[in-house]
Amino acid sequence: METTGIDHVGFVVADVRKRAAALARALGLRANAPEDLPQSGVRVLHLETGHGTVELLEPLGESSPIAKYLRDKGGGLHHVALRVRDLDAALADLRARGVPLIDEEPRPGSRGHRIAFLHPKGTAGLLVELVEESHAR
Repeated sequence: METTGIDHVGFVVADVRKRAAALARALGLRANAPEDLPQSGVRVLHLETGHGTVELLEPLGESSPIAKYLRDKGGGLHHVALRVRDLDAALADLRARGVPLIDEEPRPGSRGHRIAFLHPKGTAGLLVELVEESHAR
């Protein structure tokens, strides 16, 4: 599996707009518009850093897995996302090496990208997301 860099670092927050405004003021980062992903139960907002982004995740409802994370842990660091050129090939390679996957197949993510999560059991306890960048970006 070939990675091409860190795409983003994801943080769970109660309100993406409020947190983005505070981070933009404090750090001078530019916030993108929020994006709702109903299929994943989250509202996502990215703050541009120049190399990768800070991704803020807000639950869209109480049944969202992010809502449970917010209740249980109070928010904070959720995952690290690595950029890959070919997500299908990366998943096939990981499967062949016995790395457990949360997502067996790629699914739609924010910004028009395809994504897949790896199970923390196979990544030393860290939740890792793989991101195949959209060519329309």
